[in-house]
Amino acid sequence: MLLIKNGRLLDPASKTDAALDVLLDGERIAKVGAHLSAPGADLFDAKGLIVAPGFIDLHCHLREPGQEMSETIETGTRAAARGGFTAVCCMPNTQPVNDSASVTRGIVERAAAAGSVRVWPIGAASMGSKGEALAEIAAMKAAGIVAVSDDGKPVATARLMRQVMDYCNALDLPVMDHCEDPSLFAGGVMREGAQSMRLGLAGIPAQSESICAGRDVEIAGLTGARLHIAHMSTRGALEYVRAAKKQGLRVTSEVTPHHFTLTDEDVRYDTHYKMNPPLASREDRDALIAGLADGSVDAIATDHAPHHPASKDVEFDRAPFGITGFETAVALGLSELVHPGKVSLMRLVELFTTGPARVLGLERKIAPGEPADLTIFSDTHEWTFRAAESASKSHNTPFDGRAFRGAPMATIVAGRIAFRR
Repeated sequence: MLLIKNGRLLDPASKTDAALDVLLDGERIAKVGAHLSAPGADLFDAKGLIVAPGFIDLHCHLREPGQEMSETIETGTRAAARGGFTAVCCMPNTQPVNDSASVTRGIVERAAAAGSVRVWPIGAASMGSKGEALAEIAAMKAAGIVAVSDDGKPVATARLMRQVMDYCNALDLPVMDHCEDPSLFAGGVMREGAQSMRLGLAGIPAQSESICAGRDVEIAGLTGARLHIAHMSTRGALEYVRAAKKQGLRVTSEVTPHHFTLTDEDVRYDTHYKMNPPLASREDRDALIAGLADGSVDAIATDHAPHHPASKDVEFDRAPFGITGFETAVALGLSELVHPGKVSLMRLVELFTTGPARVLGLERKIAPGEPADLTIFSDTHEWTFRAAESASKSHNTPFDGRAFRGAPMATIVAGRIAFRR
């Protein structure tokens, strides 16, 4: 047993914000209350800290199988635990692509053996993510996937997206789409605008994302399926999501920490600023923050995308898209959203817990009988992120050397302390 005492419990599901203790018995929460005692239990003193339901990351890349030079399930989940995440959803663009039950089972088994946190695989929507034929979605669900996506690219056509949504509707699986119009995106490496002109880099218009998001929302209306817009970065896409919610459609979305923190004005000839979707305009960034605050956005997700240093240490045009994100996500949420007063602390916790859980059709709360998954964090702890000290195998981040106020202090998964600062 593990008794967590003296913490401030924040639980968005019950809207609880109170000084309460939590007793964990094995893999479940046994009791929640004031002044609990449990003779013989291990004690965790959470004085001055916030105790929250276990954080969930809806969108990450663990690279295994096939790209273990950049990351493995073992190193990626260790980094996730350091970032306060108790569960992560890994995208299917591995080698081979996670488009069959056998690949899904391999990920699940590897995660059970080597993972520090829970790993919930996302399966490919189409075979090989090639946009030609449906993947083995029903078999993958039986093997353990929680959603489908062709992440790294959009579902190729409206016709195929309708087929995917119809099929996933019957299976009660969300469809997560990476929204971009390939004909507008082609050859681009950053957001189109004044900064791309100054740097002489090929630009990607914001409409590349919003046009695809609009297509997906229309098909969600046609099918009634659960649609989730991944790593949303533009005001245009956000407006489609808002309109869909007003119509009662089952449409959700996520925003990454780098998109609510940085803009295209921050981009320089440094491939750590190259990500997809690209860093957007200041106006887009401000719209996303408003969406995070008012409930239009459902979750914060990292899009943790590790790359071996050799692949990023090239010309900007040739480098792959993506940055790491597990270990800076919570700190960026506190620094950029909570401390400036843009988002409440309870709302931030919701964006990491009940929000992503609802996207997956799950509950996330601190109550007797619930899984003993907890994130304990500080909103005042001062520290500096050093990429070289990261648990990830890759260090491709624009936040190396950044000072923060607030950090995950402990991550508890199934009653076990997976990380303690």
